[in-house]
Amino acid sequence: MDYQDYYATLGVKKSASQDEIQKAYRKQARKYHPDVNSSPEAEDKFKQITEAYEVLKDPEKRKTYDRFGSQWKQRGGAPPGWQNMRTDFGGGSGFSDFFEILFGGGGAGRGARGGDPFGGGFGFSGFPGGGGFSQSLDQEVTLALTLEEAAQGGQRQITVRDPQTGSSHTLSVTLPEGVRSGQKLRLAGKGLEGPGGQRGDLFLKIDLRPHGRFKLEGRDLHADLPVTPWDAALGGQASVKTLAGTLRVKVPAGSSSGRKIRLRGKGFPDPRGQSGDLYLEIKVAVPETLSDEERSLFEQLAEVSDFRPA
Repeated sequence: MDYQDYYATLGVKKSASQDEIQKAYRKQARKYHPDVNSSPEAEDKFKQITEAYEVLKDPEKRKTYDRFGSQWKQRGGAPPGWQNMRTDFGGGSGFSDFFEILFGGGGAGRGARGGDPFGGGFGFSGFPGGGGFSQSLDQEVTLALTLEEAAQGGQRQITVRDPQTGSSHTLSVTLPEGVRSGQKLRLAGKGLEGPGGQRGDLFLKIDLRPHGRFKLEGRDLHADLPVTPWDAALGGQASVKTLAGTLRVKVPAGSSSGRKIRLRGKGFPDPRGQSGDLYLEIKVAVPETLSDEERSLFEQLAEVSDFRPA
């Protein structure tokens, strides 16, 4: 290739850091790699950006290039084997050389084990046919929900960022009742956009936030039920907040802390069948301060009662 301004090719300033050069190269490589760009000029453009990166990523080559400019190759700075590098990407020995220059050493095997060598969710899906690689357009994002939101389901607006372009778009999704943490919801055709407008799928991975009152076990909910000493001893009614609203429950007479009340079907909903149960654990609560009359009554109770906890 003739002399080219490597900084201009990658779209960076001459003072760019190594990290900036690498990020610029990855961005350009995603755009012009022949496996994802079928335009006639894509392969030549990809060769140019790869040559520029091969030089600028190496401090010694970059120093020679900065010093001698258009004469740098005559000064011994050309990348070894550059003119003979194969770029057909369709298999054979050329792919290994290409992979080494593209990803920085270790050959194709190391790059394949390393996940996404481009970073940022490019989504490599393997190396078919003994050579090049294919791009996955599927995307996965985490959707954090409260227990109430997950239990009720319904319409929800979410904003999804495209890791390739940095752009964002908003989607309206319908959540089923009772989605669980770790569950994945598939939105067909809402993933990343590839050549020709083709789109992959978007997967929403549900993450349930910790709740200040309820603990979820399977589809059963567990919560504390504070009651007064007199309701615990005599029985009474208590107000209970559930995921679906407020209920009144009966507190059996003679209830000590630790006793559990089971409310069938009042737990976490199951879209395929019966909802879980709600377990309320009684916690006898005493007032922190007493009026004179309350203190007198408690003193009378202490005098007449022979009850002693075991």
